[in-house]
Amino acid sequence: MAQVPQRFFDALAVRTWCGLSLEALGRAREEIDAINVYPVADGDTGTNLYLTVESAVAAVEAVFAAHAVDAGAREAGDGPSLPETVGAMAHGALIGARGNSGTILAQLLRGMAQVLTARGEAAHTDGRGLRLALRHAAESARQAVAHPVEGTVLTVASAAADAADGTEGDCAEVARAAYEGAGRALAETPGRLPVLRRAGVVDAGGRGLVTLLAALVETFTGSAPEPRAAVAPRRTPEPGAAVAPLVRVTHDAGAPEGGPAGEAPASEHTGGTTEGECAAEEDAGDGPAFEVIYLLEAEDAAVARLRQRLDALGDSLVVVGGDGLWNVHVHVDDAGAAVEAGVEAGRPYRIRITHFGHGDVHTTGGGRPPQERTQRAVVAVVPGEGLAGLYAEAGATTVLARPGEPPASGELVQAVRRAHAREVVLLPNDVELRHTAAAAAEQARTEGVRVALIPTRSAVQGIAALAVHEPGRRFDEDVVAMTSAAGATRYGEVAVAERQSWTTAGICQAGDVLGLVDGDVAVIGADVTAVAVTVLDRMLAAGGELVTLVLGDEAPETVAAHLEARVREAYLAVDTVVYRGGRQGAPLLIGVE
Repeated sequence: MAQVPQRFFDALAVRTWCGLSLEALGRAREEIDAINVYPVADGDTGTNLYLTVESAVAAVEAVFAAHAVDAGAREAGDGPSLPETVGAMAHGALIGARGNSGTILAQLLRGMAQVLTARGEAAHTDGRGLRLALRHAAESARQAVAHPVEGTVLTVASAAADAADGTEGDCAEVARAAYEGAGRALAETPGRLPVLRRAGVVDAGGRGLVTLLAALVETFTGSAPEPRAAVAPRRTPEPGAAVAPLVRVTHDAGAPEGGPAGEAPASEHTGGTTEGECAAEEDAGDGPAFEVIYLLEAEDAAVARLRQRLDALGDSLVVVGGDGLWNVHVHVDDAGAAVEAGVEAGRPYRIRITHFGHGDVHTTGGGRPPQERTQRAVVAVVPGEGLAGLYAEAGATTVLARPGEPPASGELVQAVRRAHAREVVLLPNDVELRHTAAAAAEQARTEGVRVALIPTRSAVQGIAALAVHEPGRRFDEDVVAMTSAAGATRYGEVAVAERQSWTTAGICQAGDVLGLVDGDVAVIGADVTAVAVTVLDRMLAAGGELVTLVLGDEAPETVAAHLEARVREAYLAVDTVVYRGGRQGAPLLIGVE
């Protein structure tokens, strides 16, 4: 369906562009993955660009949703400003950036946002403002890369800005000029980078950027531009050329001592990409052994020192961001040293370490055959590192959902791929993730995986489902048993209110302790333990045989012992089990089976 064209680049145009970009990358993802050969032929540039834009889209939609909630206090038609929206877009891309290509894309979007937010509270910008934004985006992305290489997305971005500078028209004309200039530069990338010429492909990251610029044209004209011949997929490689096989085995990495206070980094698995916008050896297999990525809270001066240290440790160094929050990406042989450098610079978190191995299923050539799929796996979203370990011990593939950072559908799809099974049971463990999980399940089915989505609303329901999981029985029978166990588990939560709000139990103030039963606020109090006892009593009033307590880092040390004593004294024949959930966002989760 044709889009309604936007005349100016305003908040609605930003929202439209982000949505169209995500749709276009979804269609082009596999093609872009297939031509990813430099500096590491790991075949996931398209996927990582998609995940980065998906994070940007979520941030933009959150801004619009917040304005919709406050609509009663606003004049009709009043929505988010352009600076507010592009700022959200850039921040979302920064915290969700995946791999080298996604990291550079995040800086491109940040560069645009810096120009557009500098215009104050202007409702929109015109063609001139868009030209300036594209120019600053290209320049800031190039500055973020330690050793820029021509024939990559950096070249394509510069060409887009050059072409835009050559027109004096409106936003539509500027966008079209940028798209056409980028397309011409993309077609020339094999001539600038020998590894691309040998493989017979254009640069994958540049191909992704052209896709985003095509979406920008559609934003302002209402229709997508005709694809250029230059952006066609794989071309004929030179005789004898082969893509070096490579596999990426991802390990979870927590911060070393002295890292983020109260936040053990990551338990986050990824197939992070290194599309090739930085200096690296052109022949896969000659470079460092690990890819290290993390978010970092640090001052500018500390980041400058960090750049120098990481540059000495490895290659493919990209550091993007600003205003105290950075995304760091580097290839090194000593992953521990790269993380320690981040600890010395500030507060690293969401650390992801990927080992470069051999035999990538995405590539062709003399690699080993793909590993046989297992028959069945469970993929679960969990709210804390402690629960991630518990679920992993039970055999599940986990996706970590940190407070305020719910996983995107692409991350769930990646987890399903990581599980490498013919059949997958998906446990979202959060009512707010039902649509995200459904989208991920649908995508996985198109890839030939049989997926059953069990609508678990809490991690304690997921624990109950895992307890009865039996991979040896028929898939349908296993799903029915797990669904039944989850449905028979009532779930409660003790949380702390962040702001004044209306609830089903009355008005709460910031700092009040809330007791929730099956998703609804049942009690408002001032003490975590007292509220927890009230919630537990209400849940057990309907009966139960087993109480599950999951303690967050913020829970009082004595709350578990107090609740266990309460169960022993007041409820005969009811057992209690206690787990440590880590930084899970709520002081306490309660399950009653």
